[in-house]
Amino acid sequence: MKHALVVTTAAAAALLLSGCGGSSTQTQPATSPPTPSASETSQPATSGAATESSAAAASSQAAQAGPALCKAGSLTATTDSSGGGAAGSVYMQLIVTNSGTEPCLLKGYAGVSLTAGADGEPIGAAATRDDSTPVTDVLLAPGKAGAATLRYTQAANYPDCTRTPAAGLRVYPPDDTDSLFLAQPLDACANTEINLLTIGAFQPK
Repeated sequence: MKHALVVTTAAAAALLLSGCGGSSTQTQPATSPPTPSASETSQPATSGAATESSAAAASSQAAQAGPALCKAGSLTATTDSSGGGAAGSVYMQLIVTNSGTEPCLLKGYAGVSLTAGADGEPIGAAATRDDSTPVTDVLLAPGKAGAATLRYTQAANYPDCTRTPAAGLRVYPPDDTDSLFLAQPLDACANTEINLLTIGAFQPK
């Protein structure tokens, strides 16, 4: 009987120890540091890809915008009247040159009027547009020029003309509010209903 009691006591002690060991094993994972989720680990890569995509889109938009329109501040203008004339008119080439350091786009019609001087007011009517030549993009690299046909009709052709001396031409590039002055003495008509000037669209030169 004593032998059986010793065995039983030993078995109970072993069972008790076994139960305590199992409890220790179950609580161990709770003390381990948490593992980052898949969404947390992938977030920086997604953010980087979005930034690169935005930068690429901005670069693409800048490329599509192309050169800026030519402005008076980066242009010089001259006329070439070697084209001759007919029926009291003189045909000239209005030549505009890019004097800046960047390419620019010349497109459409210049605003042209006769004026009393570099800072003077326009005299008479501004030039009307001659649409016989289509509007086209004229890309001007630095030092390059575009040209438009300018016709001047002699003021003496109009008996009702109130003749007024003009010092030259005031030229506004397309879509520009600043102008260039070309010294070229001509007779103007102060009457705004008489039109002495006609201008065509700029073309490559």
